[in-house]
Amino acid sequence: MNSEKIINCQNVWKLYGNNPEKFINSSEDKSLENIKKNNFIPAVRDANIDVYKGEILVIMGLSGSGKSTLLRCMSKLIDPTEGKVFFQGKSLTDLSQKELIEIRRHKMGMVFQHFALLPHRSVIQNVAFPLEVQGIDRETREERASKVIKLVGLEGREKYYPRELSGGQQQRVGLARSLAVEPEVWFLDEPFSALDPLIRKEMQNEFLKLQSMLHKTIVFITHDFDEAIRLADRIAIMYEGGIVQVGTAEQLITNPATDYVAEFTKDIPRAKLLTLNSLADKSDVNEYSMRLSGNEKIINVSAKILKSESNISITDSNNNIIGSINKDKIIKILFEK
Repeated sequence: MNSEKIINCQNVWKLYGNNPEKFINSSEDKSLENIKKNNFIPAVRDANIDVYKGEILVIMGLSGSGKSTLLRCMSKLIDPTEGKVFFQGKSLTDLSQKELIEIRRHKMGMVFQHFALLPHRSVIQNVAFPLEVQGIDRETREERASKVIKLVGLEGREKYYPRELSGGQQQRVGLARSLAVEPEVWFLDEPFSALDPLIRKEMQNEFLKLQSMLHKTIVFITHDFDEAIRLADRIAIMYEGGIVQVGTAEQLITNPATDYVAEFTKDIPRAKLLTLNSLADKSDVNEYSMRLSGNEKIINVSAKILKSESNISITDSNNNIIGSINKDKIIKILFEK
């Protein structure tokens, strides 16, 4: 992972209620229980998290956990009650309104669950709209809009109106519009949740294809763990405004920090997610008749392992043996709850 921090949240709070600033600055007890006792709604509680260049950070949690509020604090669409948010080393909290607007116009792209397309404008006019707001001339903005329309697979539909498009196609217009400004950070708040399952999977595939070409820094909100697993480099799980754990999907499942994380992840099909590396016995580095890469997903190699009568050597990216695995471990993952 790139070590360059694009977003850095430090002790970010967002409480709703009567004079939350006074409560945060004067109260020694900022526990969830005391926050509620004082009639505050804990949207975000003391959030500390970094977003690194080029990564997809997925923030997830149940409805009301604070994930969308945290995203809006990151982009300063709302002001945190307390704490600092840094964007490329600059404190968003200390910028003027004019400086904030410039950053949002030129460095941030945003896509929300509701596409908010302009019904009286065609596809190309919708996509070019943020460039129009920037004051870019028509020829330049439509040329750039045409490129991103092609990128999201809508070439030939430039003159269509939103009412003439399917839900998935409208979502593609929303993605294209946010990409037209060539953002450095892409904020997406449950962009696919309103779509039918098949279209949703298609959009996830399209999203991953775009990311493989564009390498954006992305903060993606979802409540769907399957979607998070498909898309995320790292996942942050939130509960009642607090960040409970941040890690890869594999880390969350194999080493949950709390009972809540364990409960949240318990129904995930582990064989599809876990790699051999996570199950390998690292104390056994003997050479066996078969070698498999530690990066292989269990689901892809389980048949081979189940047929083997002996242990199997697990290797790293340089083909060095780093441990072993046997079929008993695979049976446990495949068939035990």
